[in-house]
Amino acid sequence: MNLWRLHVDVADQPGRLGALAATVGGCGANIVSLHVVGEPAEDGEVTDELLVRLPPKLGVPALVEAVESAGFRVTVVVQADAQALADPVTAALALAHCVAVDPASADRAVAAMLRAELAEPDAPPTAHQAAHQANVGVGATRVRLRRGWPFTATEISQAAALLELAAASDADPASTRLAPSRVSVQLTDGAEVVLRAATAADAPLVAALHARCSPHTRALRSLSTRPVLTAAVLQQLIGADGSTSVLAVTTDGGAAVGLANLVGTGPGTAEVALLVEDLWQGRGVGTALARKLVELARTDHLTEFTAVSRAGNGALTRVLRRAGLRPRGRLEGGALCVRAALHPEESSPTEVSLA
Repeated sequence: MNLWRLHVDVADQPGRLGALAATVGGCGANIVSLHVVGEPAEDGEVTDELLVRLPPKLGVPALVEAVESAGFRVTVVVQADAQALADPVTAALALAHCVAVDPASADRAVAAMLRAELAEPDAPPTAHQAAHQANVGVGATRVRLRRGWPFTATEISQAAALLELAAASDADPASTRLAPSRVSVQLTDGAEVVLRAATAADAPLVAALHARCSPHTRALRSLSTRPVLTAAVLQQLIGADGSTSVLAVTTDGGAAVGLANLVGTGPGTAEVALLVEDLWQGRGVGTALARKLVELARTDHLTEFTAVSRAGNGALTRVLRRAGLRPRGRLEGGALCVRAALHPEESSPTEVSLA
């Protein structure tokens, strides 16, 4: 995905924002999102952050040159990834929820919210770390962050608010009891997702994931292309009926990019179903979810997985093989029916590879 983050100084004058949009569009690029960052200057000039998707034949230097030729100053140019497309308000609320139930995750939540990396608190900056750094502290908690563009006073205030929430939640013993099991997984392209059990509060995330998927992807998962889930189906997908439901979410918690379900069908057997958003396919999300289901199934002493999908869904059997299983499939009335025995754990691969 040719997605870039630009910070552009825009004068507080009628028509200037429209002129900026026209310049970007005139280059063939698409502004995916735009919001104000930082604080207005004395002359009213503000800095706008643009997420811009470039066409294949347009280089970012050409875009920057066009924007600056139109009278705008570009202060930041950083390549972005799919996680940047998450709605910032939804992501902030999700991070606040994570911190409330697991105060120890506050430093990671702050880093995710500000699209930054954690740096060692006591280590001096190195050439690798020297781009832009910020230190945020509340009480005894100190977090050092680094990233490739400047931090604003507004962002530091947001980070401090999240740390204050963690401090307040840490005083409540109930918060540690509520913390869900979370596992961070590195994908084949270096990005990370978090695997965790789905809860009733995740219904909006699951509904949004399903709606974002292409009709083809939805059909492979549920044999239906309908973008809107019924209330009953949505409850099943989040495990409200007692089944197992595992989500793959972005590190900021703002979006679900994958879903795995395990529903008991008989003594020792369960039906497995996987859904991965199109933009995240081929990166190891499905494999990570399948391996998590295998782990949970062995804990529950299951002996066999079953699955039903459309004929020609070779991705399903490939994912199950990468999870250490040996799936067998047959066609029944245009549907692919798959069975896979859960071999003893010691026979599964010891190396964790998401290729």
